[in-house]
Amino acid sequence: MVTAVRRGEPQRSVARHFGVSLNTVQRWVQRAQGKRLDRIDWSDHPRGPAHAANRTPLPMETLIVQIRQELREESDLGEYGAVAVHRALQKRRVRNLPSIRTIGRIFERHGLLDARRRPRRKAPPPGWYLPDVAAGRAEVDQVDVVEGLKIKDGPLVEVLNMVSLHGGLVASWPQAASVTARSVQKALIDHWRRQGLPVYAQFDNDTVFQGPHHHPDVIGRVMRLCLSLGVVPVFVPPRETGFQASIENYNGKWQAKVWGRFEHASLAALQAQSAQYVTAHRRRTAVRRESAPSRDAFPKGWQLDLQVHPQGRIVFIRRTNAAGKVTVLGHTFLVDPHWTGRLVRCEILLNKKKIHFFQLRRRTPQEQPLLNKGGYSLPRRPFHE
Repeated sequence: MVTAVRRGEPQRSVARHFGVSLNTVQRWVQRAQGKRLDRIDWSDHPRGPAHAANRTPLPMETLIVQIRQELREESDLGEYGAVAVHRALQKRRVRNLPSIRTIGRIFERHGLLDARRRPRRKAPPPGWYLPDVAAGRAEVDQVDVVEGLKIKDGPLVEVLNMVSLHGGLVASWPQAASVTARSVQKALIDHWRRQGLPVYAQFDNDTVFQGPHHHPDVIGRVMRLCLSLGVVPVFVPPRETGFQASIENYNGKWQAKVWGRFEHASLAALQAQSAQYVTAHRRRTAVRRESAPSRDAFPKGWQLDLQVHPQGRIVFIRRTNAAGKVTVLGHTFLVDPHWTGRLVRCEILLNKKKIHFFQLRRRTPQEQPLLNKGGYSLPRRPFHE
């Protein structure tokens, strides 16, 4: 919208084109006034001040937490509750002394109460397990399949869905019968030719995406496609919340707004309705993509050769077992005997014949130290399906 207005189009015409109110266009134009589009904070801001006027200042909260810790460790009486902290603040002649009740709420806010109520911590940024994605420097396309749909007096239907994490670029491919690795390959090629290549493509551990699990060292058709184009395939752990949130959210919207909203007489009718929804969704999220990481151009003259030995990087997000080990591509690796039941990012560097393991914690997403590394060599053998 801002780009259209800057090209000279009337704001009312832009509002009609994007299906929004004139006030919405004016608000975004004012937000972008005098700034480059790649340096604008497009996120919504709540009305009102950033901090409540009656909230205790942060330095005071820090002092209260510090005094509580000192009393807990050094007090002769062993008292470190709100009353004891209030008394200590009085002795220090602190100005604008908060009440005992306020001190108790500060304890609760910092998760310091003996009742052990779970503190509400800030959620990690989107794509936090991939540092360049979390920093907004790289885009990731999340891919998933919706199963179990049936057209009345028609075929069974499965839908391959895709959404980009930062740009919100969606795509949907309803088809009869089951989604196969070949159909995923064709859909990804067509989509990436038109929209450009992301840095990462994220999948769950379905054999359609990863390849068969009953043999070790299997690099399937979809993985080979990604590696051939320089896209890093990422496989997130099963039954783990958060990693597939964006694509699962889009799966739910597609089912509510396309599948459940209309009665579809045939697969062709479903595909047409889905295409209309995808077009409308892309139009509504166009502004979001202006500030998203750029996508690389699809290489000219590229041809997929599945028999070429794979090169590049593959990422697996895994959780260690009770012995601090993980299983990747049919092999079990020791990560750290002290890092048990925890998340790790496993990066396979095919060119260097190495595998690296990085620590992951939602509580401190910016800290991802290297836990261990080892050797891994992908056997050279022909590709068979």
